[in-house]
Amino acid sequence: MQNLTNYHSHSLYCDGHAPITSFIDEAVRQGFTSYGVSPHAPLPWPTRWTMLDIEMPVYLYEMKCLKERYRGKIELYCGLEIDYIDSVINPHATIFHDEALDYKIGSVHLVYNRSGELVDIDLNAERFIKVIHDKFDNDVEYVIDKYFEAETDMLMTGGFDIVGHLDKISRNVETFHKGVTSGRHYSGLVTKVIETAVKMGYIIEVNTKAFEKQGITFVNREHYPLLADLRAKVVVNSDSHYPALINAGRMQALNDLKTAGVTCVMQLHHGKWCSVPIG
Repeated sequence: MQNLTNYHSHSLYCDGHAPITSFIDEAVRQGFTSYGVSPHAPLPWPTRWTMLDIEMPVYLYEMKCLKERYRGKIELYCGLEIDYIDSVINPHATIFHDEALDYKIGSVHLVYNRSGELVDIDLNAERFIKVIHDKFDNDVEYVIDKYFEAETDMLMTGGFDIVGHLDKISRNVETFHKGVTSGRHYSGLVTKVIETAVKMGYIIEVNTKAFEKQGITFVNREHYPLLADLRAKVVVNSDSHYPALINAGRMQALNDLKTAGVTCVMQLHHGKWCSVPIG
């Protein structure tokens, strides 16, 4: 019971597939102690997967009302997943300095190619391969370097609490070039980002969205011992887009983290981040 939490989920405000209340009702049904909603924050241009500017105040007001409605049943928290795109938009931007937000997730989904074009690389494998061919001249190493460069810049810029799926690119680059994530260069980049995040006090997300279908998490399982050695602050989130998947892969990830030596995870309790033993 003590580890039944989730702070990364997407509803109809962005690319999720159900209203917020459907996720909360499922969390209550499963006995969750706390639950956070984190729509993709608006970008300076409309997309298929982010919230619109005009929806931000509507979302914040709905969450305020839902906290009252579910008081005594579950602790609800109002979050955002915010993209880091250097000075264009990032979690530190003034527009996201709202006291109604309980926490912010910082994530990287887009990188610049050599022509200065901003490219979405958070795609399915088939589309990713096409994008690497069309937009990056098949130079996947360049994409890897730019991705982790953006992750590092995001850490330095700040303005958020949780580092979202910091090595999510692993799934696609491994499809494009099998074995690349086992190489010294790639592993070194991941290690450096984790070490920097820990040094700066961020919570590192272990994201279980891809676990049931592909058996992987972000951070990848092979980096769990590093999280343990560095005594990283870790949170396990499902990045759910469907109510039925709010706990998908979380119990296995918690068990694997414990086996690797991670003894506690971060959870919100009465509005404060607390370190809670893995049960």
